[in-house]
Amino acid sequence: MSLPKIRLAAAAALMSFAALAAPATAETVGDVGVDWTGNDIIVDAVSDPKIEGITCHVTYFDRGVIDRLRKGNWFEDPSNNSIACRQTGPVVIDDIDLSKGGEEVFRSGLSLIWKSLQVTRIYDRKNNTLIYLAHSRQVVEGSAKMSISTVPLFNQQVTWKKGAPQ
Repeated sequence: MSLPKIRLAAAAALMSFAALAAPATAETVGDVGVDWTGNDIIVDAVSDPKIEGITCHVTYFDRGVIDRLRKGNWFEDPSNNSIACRQTGPVVIDDIDLSKGGEEVFRSGLSLIWKSLQVTRIYDRKNNTLIYLAHSRQVVEGSAKMSISTVPLFNQQVTWKKGAPQ
């Protein structure tokens, strides 16, 4: 197999994997320039695919072309991110993972293959609260950079499609 065909096959496999790995899609609602080298802070709105009425806004750093040329490391963005989640409508909860490990809600690549921004939802049963954790996931070396947001369900009208957890 020729080199261009190998590259094409690898790109197709990577795009297929990325499509399968992304449970929710994001809509870019903000793009703020931070310097002359084209670096931006991107603000995405992410709706929880299993919970109607919850929207998370996730921010991340997007390096510009001049910065990439100047500093090298062409295919990677920093792990810095932030998240804020709020009730944006009537809350209807489908069948969600109630384990302590939670469930992936969203994933977006921060490098060609090695690093991604991930949002995980965890349900705090004792406090009746949804916790959304944004963090970077790396294949080789994990990152300690993270951010959380909580959506309390106490005193809210919440519909559980499979019945509220006991």
